[in-house]
Amino acid sequence: MSQSYGAVLFANQAFYQAFNSGDMALMDRVWAHKATVACIHPGWDPLVGREAVMASWRQIFANSSGGSLRPQEERTVIDGDHAFVITYEDPGEQPLVATNLFIREEGEWRMSHHHAGPCQSIPPAPAEPSLR
Repeated sequence: MSQSYGAVLFANQAFYQAFNSGDMALMDRVWAHKATVACIHPGWDPLVGREAVMASWRQIFANSSGGSLRPQEERTVIDGDHAFVITYEDPGEQPLVATNLFIREEGEWRMSHHHAGPCQSIPPAPAEPSLR
């Protein structure tokens, strides 16, 4: 795995660490500051703009005792200064599939979009490598 893929996966893991711990300061660092950002939480309308996205995380953290989402079956694609990770999330009820988009800002991978929605099941690990 190249260093770039590792850096994108590290950024993806930081997002889930922020979510699971309810750490708003970390969530703020995970998201892009210069690029336009967007987020679609399961069952929510799309949120566009950093202020709306960060407000949604403050609301979620205020109404939650933390989570235990762990990305599973991560598939990573990098195209220049843009990357995305497709992953599955298992919140313990309905499994979700998520797409996390990242942009390179000042040499760091920052999230620019998160979209999670229901799926039928989390598939078993593929026999072939991911999109890497």
